[in-house]
Amino acid sequence: MADLPSDTATAPKGRAPLGILRTLWPFLARQRGLLVAWLLALAASSAATLSLPLAVRYMIDHGFGSGSDIDAAFSLLFAVALALAIATAARFYLVSLLGERVIADLRTRLYSHLMGLDQAFFERSRSGELVSRLSADTELLRGVVGSGMSVALRSVVMVIGSLTMLVITSPRLAAWTLVGIPLFVLPIVLGGRRLQKISRQAQDRVADANMLAAETLGAIRTVQAHARETFERGRFSEAVALSVTTARRRIGTQAVVTAVAITAIFGAITVVLWSGAHDVAAGRLSPGTLGQFVLYALMGGGSVGALAEVWNELQRAAGGMGRINDLLVEQPLLRAPAAPQPLPAQVQGDLRIDDVTFHYPGRDDLPALQHFSLHVRPGETVALVGPSGAGKSTVFALLLRFHDPQAGTVRLDGHDLRSLDPVDLRERMALVPQQPTIFATSVRDNIRYGRLEATDADVDAAARSAEADEFIRALPDGYDEQLGERGARLSGGQQQRVVIARALLRDAPVLLLDEATSALDAQSERAVQQALEHLMEGRTTLVIAHRLATVLKADRIVVMDQGRIVAEGTHAELLAQNGLYAELARLQFLH
Repeated sequence: MADLPSDTATAPKGRAPLGILRTLWPFLARQRGLLVAWLLALAASSAATLSLPLAVRYMIDHGFGSGSDIDAAFSLLFAVALALAIATAARFYLVSLLGERVIADLRTRLYSHLMGLDQAFFERSRSGELVSRLSADTELLRGVVGSGMSVALRSVVMVIGSLTMLVITSPRLAAWTLVGIPLFVLPIVLGGRRLQKISRQAQDRVADANMLAAETLGAIRTVQAHARETFERGRFSEAVALSVTTARRRIGTQAVVTAVAITAIFGAITVVLWSGAHDVAAGRLSPGTLGQFVLYALMGGGSVGALAEVWNELQRAAGGMGRINDLLVEQPLLRAPAAPQPLPAQVQGDLRIDDVTFHYPGRDDLPALQHFSLHVRPGETVALVGPSGAGKSTVFALLLRFHDPQAGTVRLDGHDLRSLDPVDLRERMALVPQQPTIFATSVRDNIRYGRLEATDADVDAAARSAEADEFIRALPDGYDEQLGERGARLSGGQQQRVVIARALLRDAPVLLLDEATSALDAQSERAVQQALEHLMEGRTTLVIAHRLATVLKADRIVVMDQGRIVAEGTHAELLAQNGLYAELARLQFLH
């Protein structure tokens, strides 16, 4: 998808209620052909509609006599109705298709923007709310673009056209009609302001319920293991009830505005009909002219009523667009440099962390790393051990450049990571996380995620090396088996072996293992450990480990505590020091 104009991503917050909808214009402009065709169809349908009262007047005045105008009068009326039907059908088709394409573009743009944001954003955001903005809020905009915009513009044209024809038909009766306009415009404007605020609140409550559902369903095993189904049903019911309460306020406000507007409109029409009936009785108007006037008055009144409803829809859509725009204006704290340094085709894997101090956003008083320095030579295997919260995972986050340190530098083969394109950097690293990530696709596609251009033979070879081929072929559809959400059809150990196969397939010069064998039984661990040892040959490997086998095989063990290195050496050297490592070994490893 081509880049969109920059104003979609830089629209300032705090605009007038409907002003935020202007950020939709770049998406509309991308569909110029459809937009122009819709406007032409709109003009044709409006012209046919405004011609209908003239045809009715001609039919009343000339079609009920004994002359030769009867056929012509009714033929004219049918021709106008046929033109109206064709133009209206074209208008509906074109604007509906326009809405689908615009919302598809908006969703794609929003999703693409979210993919470009850094980890700091996702650490402070709720995934359920983000999904709600991608779905519920864009659906609100679909209604505006796909129908509301058409109804609004058509209604404006009809109001102007009908008022003009009212004045031409009977200036005196038109004056009565114009008196009623302020009576129904005022409640629409005042009610709309309140409706916009309530609509935003209603959408927020829906997002809260969606977030709760996504979180609970994603942890359904934990919920059921703790027998908390009733508790979670209650929480979700409360969230839904709150959203309904807020929606009731929105619906009530919208209903009152609509009722007041319709009462004012048809009250004015009744007064006009009463006055017109006296004019017909006195011979000042023909019956056809009064019929023409009444039709124009109904068209104008109906169009104003439609505008009232569209105004309410626009207020809701403005709330949705405001929430979407809040995401579009988000900018990553971590950016690729304008002219990134290229990494060589063959990366040696020399890692150097020099005097780094880092704290996570919003936690300035709690540094995750303090004056941390570490050099990992090419091909070396270094294990990071230490208690929870020591900063081990933070080292991985900095190496992958999910964050930048506040002080110090992180280098790969002498290149400051801040001078590199993050995508180019991450292509040179393979990560095996402690909690395996399995996508709801086939086994083959999950493994191929490590290298998208890999052949089926490459995928099979990686699975064999990860000791995963046997259980994969035992699945009903083998490598084509669909694994379900979060790999629900595999055991924890099987999931981990699929992820290890993914890392094997990636064939990166730097390997990051975050307790990669933690979910495996003893037999599987031995098999996978052999595969990992083969994978680590000639590669720079950093291991977060609590398992004795991994620690014993490491070239060097680095002991961390409270964001600092407190000791390093081989297993035997650290045991001899009788420090923190020896204590951890007694508690976790020696068994």
